[in-house]
Order: sequence, then C-alpha cells, then structure tokens
Amino acid sequence: MGPLQFGMSPAEVARALLAPEAQERVGGPYAQEDFADGLKAFYDAGKLACVALDAVTGPQVFLSGFPLAGSDPEQGQQFLLDHAAEHGNCLLYTPDDSLSLTDLGVLLRSQQVGAARLTRPLVVKEEWLESQYFRDHLPLEGASG
Repeated sequence: MGPLQFGMSPAEVARALLAPEAQERVGGPYAQEDFADGLKAFYDAGKLACVALDAVTGPQVFLSGFPLAGSDPEQGQQFLLDHAAEHGNCLLYTPDDSLSLTDLGVLLRSQQVGAARLTRPLVVKEEWLESQYFRDHLPLEGASG
C-alpha cells in the first residue's frame, strides 16, 4: 500500500511515511503505532501486518476506482461483493459483520463520524487476517467522531 510493505519494521514504516515518529505507540507482541495522518500501523513480532486508515483523516485508497475510505458502508459492502463475484475473490465476514476480501487483504469496517457512518479500510496481511488473534482484536474505530 503506497510506500508501505508487510514485514517492515516500525523504523522502516516511519521512514516510508516521512514521519519522525508515531504519535502514540502501544507495545507487546502485537504493537500498534498511531500516525498523525489518520493511519495506524499494527505489527506482529515487530513486522508490519496491518494498516488501518481513518474514514476522514486517513489517506484515501481505491480498489478498482472505488474510494475505500469515507464511503457509505452499504455501498462499500456491495462494492466488495460485486468485486468478489467479478474477480473470484475470497470473502470473509468478521464477528462485527465487516466484510473482507481475504486474498487481497482488504477489510472494510465502518466508523462513526458525527451523525454518519463511513467506511474505514484496513489492509491486512492475509495470514494475519485469518488468525484468531486478529478476529478477536480487530483494530478499533478511528478517532473521528
């Protein structure tokens, strides 16, 4: 995703984002770093495994021309269903009813922003997306609200 690649160290992620350091860092085996531009980086054993974008402040990413951040959640889910049907992607519903294209590592969650709900994309390493740890500890909503 952009300059980021799975397997990067926290220092490599910060350099790729041209960020001196994360705003907030949570340690442990599944560390998390929050960056000023609405991006959260999640690590598994010190290597990048997931990038979560805020629905409003995170950078915009597109899949086949569809804006994954800040869209209507129903339209986002329908887009993923249509994309999967057209391209043969593997679908996975998470415990919170978010939808993922596991083979692409795209998970589309929703985020409350004022009175509206908007899509919040996560890009996740496939094997991590399918892990029990990730399903039990899905990255929480962004800070907008």
